[in-house]
Amino acid sequence: MTRVTMLSGGVGGAKLVLGMERLLGDDGKVTAIVNTGDDFRHLGLAISPDIDTLLYTLSGKSNVAQGWGRADETWSFLQAVRSLSGEDWFALGDGDLALHVLRTAALAKGEPLSQIVARFAASWGIATRILPMTDDGVATWIDSPEGPLAFQEYFVARRCEPAVRAIRFDGAEAAAPAPGVIDAIETADLVVIAPSNPYLSVDPILAVPGIRQALGDTPARVVAVSPVMNGQAFKGPTAKLMGELGLPVTSATIAAHYAPFLNVMIVDHDDEIGDQGVEIVRTDIAMSTLDQKVALARTILDSCLR
Repeated sequence: MTRVTMLSGGVGGAKLVLGMERLLGDDGKVTAIVNTGDDFRHLGLAISPDIDTLLYTLSGKSNVAQGWGRADETWSFLQAVRSLSGEDWFALGDGDLALHVLRTAALAKGEPLSQIVARFAASWGIATRILPMTDDGVATWIDSPEGPLAFQEYFVARRCEPAVRAIRFDGAEAAAPAPGVIDAIETADLVVIAPSNPYLSVDPILAVPGIRQALGDTPARVVAVSPVMNGQAFKGPTAKLMGELGLPVTSATIAAHYAPFLNVMIVDHDDEIGDQGVEIVRTDIAMSTLDQKVALARTILDSCLR
């Protein structure tokens, strides 16, 4: 049995996790360690955007055209909030509320996030083991010319418009990896860093003590899929953010970012990356269709397993 452990953020990561799950089958061969630095409270509800994206994607409930949220969503609750002049900058759909309400109630009873997520995944018949990076609170903050911005304020409310001067992960130093995280890395046959934003989605995972060390110690090869190609990001604010941080928008920059533990870099056919001291695999890294997602997962396995 081939065991693949993947580090993932939201939409881009979920696409590759789905492709890997479809390729390896439904008997729990895939583990996804998911960023929770985006987690926050809104209208009193505990929201885990990246985890929920994985849950929706792997259960077939995601809004594929929109790229986030649930398919066939309705918005009666949000309309009622607006009618009362409530905060409506973060769209909570009626179906989406189920996860948030149940998660909030379970957390209030003292149940750890990892157990809550496992129960949700089991309820929807998801084969992939979804692990939050930690059960402890970690919050991503953006340092901008306007001052510090909580991640969701920057990402959703402000649509990534403020320039980024620095990124920090409050609470990370005191956090512990969620149960199963370190073991999933150390016992994997292959570890894959999905093409999620390295600085906003993967770095929060790496900031949790013990995870970066486990990536360096694992006997498995560690593979990263580039989220950029020749100055352009496939999705999201990666290119804009890298430019604001003074970083060249290249796959070479991403490879250098992961250098302490990276063995293989997956890049697009036309990407100019040069010699980075790691193995380079060139393939089509677009994942617009399910066939493309599965094909990329197959290339990763065929090229990178020892």
